[in-house]
Amino acid sequence: MLTFHIQPIAQEWLARAWAYQHTLTKPPGSLGFLEELGVRLAAIQQTLKPSLGPGAVVVCAADHGVVAEGVSAYPAEVTAQMVQNFRAKGAAINQIAQVAQAEVVVLDVGVANPPEGPPSRVRPGSGNIAREPAMRLSEVEQAIAQGAEAARRAIARGATLLAAGDMGIGNTTAAAALTAALLGLPAEAVTGRGTGVDEAGYRRKLGVVCAALDRAQTRLGDLTQAPPLALLAELGGLEIAAIVGVFLAGAEAGLPLVTDGFPVTAGALLASRLAPALRDYLFAGHRSQEPGHTRQLEALGLRPILELDMRLGEGTGAVLSFPVLRAAAAVMAGMATFAQAGVSGGPPNLRG
Repeated sequence: MLTFHIQPIAQEWLARAWAYQHTLTKPPGSLGFLEELGVRLAAIQQTLKPSLGPGAVVVCAADHGVVAEGVSAYPAEVTAQMVQNFRAKGAAINQIAQVAQAEVVVLDVGVANPPEGPPSRVRPGSGNIAREPAMRLSEVEQAIAQGAEAARRAIARGATLLAAGDMGIGNTTAAAALTAALLGLPAEAVTGRGTGVDEAGYRRKLGVVCAALDRAQTRLGDLTQAPPLALLAELGGLEIAAIVGVFLAGAEAGLPLVTDGFPVTAGALLASRLAPALRDYLFAGHRSQEPGHTRQLEALGLRPILELDMRLGEGTGAVLSFPVLRAAAAVMAGMATFAQAGVSGGPPNLRG
């Protein structure tokens, strides 16, 4: 049985951090969303002088049997090829992580034909969710445990903020099915073009998501009330389960957690259903072009830090936001107050 102990953020620390933010040498609100980010970081770390050092992104990789239904513009073998590219430091996430002072951790929990089979691999790809469950419940738990352990190792190496990334051809189909099930939305509201399928491919993908939801509903009943792990077993993917583990372990350690795009945020949604206090630690790195991503962010109450029309995955949008989060912490920690700087003014209720 998986157990994680996650403490909610103390409301008194949020209030204290906001009060301090308003004493800094600027008109209140003049730094916009950066102020909220800094306040939340201060409350997470329980200090008015928050600090963020190196980060890490755990890129979780697995294949999806649903690719057999023609839902992707790319063949299944691309998953293994991209894992090799990550390890060779040739992918977009490697370049962005280098600039953003982040370690890239590659976790293969289910690549079907990897160059090598690491012990973390739970099984060679998930089942075809249009026709069968993605995996067994025991395999869901194994994948979550692998993600959690990868996160803990990164934290032990010095990560002070944590993101998850994804690699899995076909995983936006699984993410669409999970999101529709979790939020009680029609497939049309959350299904996008993923890797860039044409109109015929999109219609095929939409039909597959509907078929997967119908099949799961027959087994589980009302999907909005189904246990999160059961939903993962029916509709998810091994890498999405591992992402759940990354976020659960990161929240347990008290780190700021940064979501990426559609599949990663599906993992964050599931993790928050398992442990509602986890939401206190979540930051949305960016908003993906996938239509379901906006619905996920709304459900989590998250505002994206960046809006760059990205839809690559890998953790790219999450890691790209790391410098903004560091800046938010630095503003809180380093700016002088009106009193300290001898600057006239400040909020009337804070003068004197």
